[in-house]
Amino acid sequence: MKNQYTLHLQRKYGERGTNGTITFKGEHICHTIELPWRNNMQRLSCIPTGRYKLVKRTYTKHGEQIGIPNVLGREAILIHAANDASRELLGCIAPVTKLTGEGTGTESRKALGELKALVYGLWDMGGEVFIVIK
Repeated sequence: MKNQYTLHLQRKYGERGTNGTITFKGEHICHTIELPWRNNMQRLSCIPTGRYKLVKRTYTKHGEQIGIPNVLGREAILIHAANDASRELLGCIAPVTKLTGEGTGTESRKALGELKALVYGLWDMGGEVFIVIK
């Protein structure tokens, strides 16, 4: 049986966006930005809370990314770089280094690099990686 590793995403919902923090084994990894909660409407809402298995996916627009398959009623959900959820996200999650407002942050590419290093490292050790969103 493969080792299972779990990241935790704790969210705070706002009118203009959803902010969060990802931790692994109690350690801060990065902050996140997402669209506001709008009843899981495709391309307009963040995804529902729950436990999701992360997978490696390659997409034309974003290259190799961390994918979140099996989101009810959704497809092509990724964790990718963005600094403004309302302008750059369609339901995906963007890691950011610093939160600057509801659904906005800075240095997303840097935060994504750190998150990918962690997740890809766990995959390289033969593990399965999950994210629990609360």
